Amino acid sequence: MRLMIASDIHGSKYYCEKMLQAFDREGAEKLLLLGDILYHGPRNDLPREYAPKEVIKMLNDRKDIIMCVRGNCEAEVDQMVLKFPVMAEYIALFIDGHTIYATHGHKINADNPLPFTKGDILVHGHTHVQAIEEYDNFTYINPGSVSIPKNGNENSYMIYEDETFKIKNMEGNVIHEYKINTER
Repeated sequence: MRLMIASDIHGSKYYCEKMLQAFDREGAEKLLLLGDILYHGPRNDLPREYAPKEVIKMLNDRKDIIMCVRGNCEAEVDQMVLKFPVMAEYIALFIDGHTIYATHGHKINADNPLPFTKGDILVHGHTHVQAIEEYDNFTYINPGSVSIPKNGNENSYMIYEDETFKIKNMEGNVIHEYKINTER
């Protein structure tokens, strides 16, 4: 399965369009959104072309291919306008014999993990900073932010395929790559 993972659109029409163009270019089968889809939040500046209603339309047009978890900026009103589930705290995916937990990161994260089993993978956004870090029982991976990257990161998304995660910039260039260590 070729899966695209993206986080923290924050209502940017411009970067939502770029993300969906990347999705098409990558030939991904599903799009996993890690929350903070529509609202920019009080701690962030407005992203480029802030237009949540446009983001709603673009994503609803692709509702059949989207999986999503709730970010700290999602509210029940967001679920009323989006035609795919957005209120789950996390999703557990079983792909290629691996368990991948996807969440936003404001509640479940490397400092506050679930009871992971050795080899599990935790994928979350929230920090807007790309990361690949191995811990005793799990690996933490963060694709960064589609629209408001921090700490000098580029706007980015991630592709998972064949036991490999690739964090890419919006033009599709690989920034970081992680092959799942099956001997852990």
